[in-house]
Amino acid sequence: MVTPYDFNESVQHRAEYVEERLRDGSPVVGMKYRDGLLLLSMKRTQRKVFEVYDRLMMSAIGNQADIEAVRIAALDFAHQEGFSRSPDDVTVNRIVGFALSPPLKKAFGDAWASPVVFRGVFAELAGAGSPDRFATLNYDGEFAFSEDFAVAAGSSYAEEAMVERLREAKADVPLDEAIRAAVEAWALGHRAGSQPRALKAEDDDAGEPPVPLDEYIQTQMKDLVVEAAVLDRQIARDAKFRLLQEVDWKDALK
Repeated sequence: MVTPYDFNESVQHRAEYVEERLRDGSPVVGMKYRDGLLLLSMKRTQRKVFEVYDRLMMSAIGNQADIEAVRIAALDFAHQEGFSRSPDDVTVNRIVGFALSPPLKKAFGDAWASPVVFRGVFAELAGAGSPDRFATLNYDGEFAFSEDFAVAAGSSYAEEAMVERLREAKADVPLDEAIRAAVEAWALGHRAGSQPRALKAEDDDAGEPPVPLDEYIQTQMKDLVVEAAVLDRQIARDAKFRLLQEVDWKDALK
């Protein structure tokens, strides 16, 4: 006989299992810039930023197989909606809230199935008269929307550090300034790492200064490569997605 206590304990253990595997993930930063939306992360080899539909893109941390499964589910739903209804009906609200959140919640609550190790950011470049939107989606199906920026990292402490930096950024900056702000936010989240707030407080009390941010970024870029993409309003075609090349971001990080 399964009691409510058993269920709650199972959920807690599953959350701990997933959180442990997310801690080392390379953070994801989404933010607005003058001509559209930017998604940025850093990688070793695997792709991190993906097009979902003409005005939609995503990035995530987690198990690569789980990220790919969520990506394919988002692609399939977006193209079915665009074909059977209208491209205007393909929105981040419907993809995240209707297509992805319920199965993630179901998988997380099923004690006999493996939970999905996933935390992602989706970005939508809206049409005229509508606001652009970001959505964050968690492994337990919980999601939230925002208009200016969004982040995904391996711990809440890391996400808080990233958000503090992005609150200082303006939404109408050119792309190179947005890239710089996004890389700094990434570095703050990555540097915060998986340490809980209590340990961080102990470090601060001990008087151990953190590594300067520019130095930390350069150190990480010896092993990692920037991967970034934009949804660019200046692109004339319906598909607004553009994967940035090294020439697009290298000068911004000098």
